[in-house]
Amino acid sequence: MKLSAPLFRLKRQARLLSRENGIPLNKALDRIAAAEGFRCWSQLAARVGRDHRPAARIYTQLEPGDLLLLGARPGHGKTLLGLGLLLEAAKAGRSGTFFTLDYHEEDVARSLASLGAGATAADSFALDTSDDICAAHVIARLTGAPRGTLSMIDYLQLLDQRRAHPELGAQVRDLGRFAASSGQILVLISQIDRAFERRGGGLPGLADVRLPNPVDLTLFTKACFLHEGEARMDPVRVA
Repeated sequence: MKLSAPLFRLKRQARLLSRENGIPLNKALDRIAAAEGFRCWSQLAARVGRDHRPAARIYTQLEPGDLLLLGARPGHGKTLLGLGLLLEAAKAGRSGTFFTLDYHEEDVARSLASLGAGATAADSFALDTSDDICAAHVIARLTGAPRGTLSMIDYLQLLDQRRAHPELGAQVRDLGRFAASSGQILVLISQIDRAFERRGGGLPGLADVRLPNPVDLTLFTKACFLHEGEARMDPVRVA
């Protein structure tokens, strides 16, 4: 069944419905799902997760040693895609870790459910929610992991939020060197600047990445951008 609008727009409609009618967001989501022909929102989300799997396509384009930037505006599915990549890696027999300064275990469980993943999907990768996450923490945790291990860091702009941590550019450089030397794959989720929405049209690019602190984006080997249900992988440099 084809939806009347992309998933992120349906979510936006639900939030508006919730505010206008003074009902809980979950009730508004279920009403939107019913209008699309589904029993409830979780059923709709699971169907979308099965039918639209950019993670499988993106995963085949990743190589050992890659440092991937994964960018989108809020609500466009960057974290879901990252989790999908971890699941694809698990299917291929690869281990992985989700390092997050933003999500909790409950958030991860809900996101996996929206992908249509089973109750045991979270066992496919390790979860690190430490407040100490930075490049040094990630490298220490992953040192010795097999070549081809895929890990996700959520997210780029939070890595230097603690004054004790090195500047963001230095951390990205260290992560790139570690990925190249270990043959592991690191995915860094990134915010996109609000100015992109004012420009309108197409998908964001490297010039749209929000950089409160300077970072040489050519340190990444590849970049993947999402917007309105579309996903595009771009090479940045040769690994």
